[in-house]
Amino acid sequence: MDLKQIKLIIDLMKRSDLTEFEVEEQGFKIKIKRNSGEPAIVGVAPGYSSHPFPIAAPAEAPKPAATPAPASAGGEEAGFAYVKSPMVGTFYRSPSPDSPPFVDVTSKVEEKSVVCIIEAMKIMNEIQAEVKGTIVEMLVENGQPVEYGQRLFKVKVS
Repeated sequence: MDLKQIKLIIDLMKRSDLTEFEVEEQGFKIKIKRNSGEPAIVGVAPGYSSHPFPIAAPAEAPKPAATPAPASAGGEEAGFAYVKSPMVGTFYRSPSPDSPPFVDVTSKVEEKSVVCIIEAMKIMNEIQAEVKGTIVEMLVENGQPVEYGQRLFKVKVS
């Protein structure tokens, strides 16, 4: 996203009822909010990208995915990890309605195994397990909206 695109977004916000805009792509994150006056840029993360917007590529955003559970964490069991959603979007178990799911209960996964897709802003983002183990529980239904940090799968770490 470049400065020209940011200015276009601000102009669009001035002409419409849009009061907030947020986008993240390839390490670049921007959030623009408008109160009663002019839109103001609330925060910009480092990482300039000269690519045209949008880029439909697998998500490599910061991920709170698959963190091993500490032994004494409240309600969590030792030896298990959770694949968590790195973004807000819609959860899909397979790449298309006619395709088999990426994983099922008892599926073995590696750190780079794709376990699902989360659609955000019409972009399909492949989510990786980030831990080696076996899927023991699916915590989200296909087509269900998910929040940032929401648990998607329970994995027995191997």
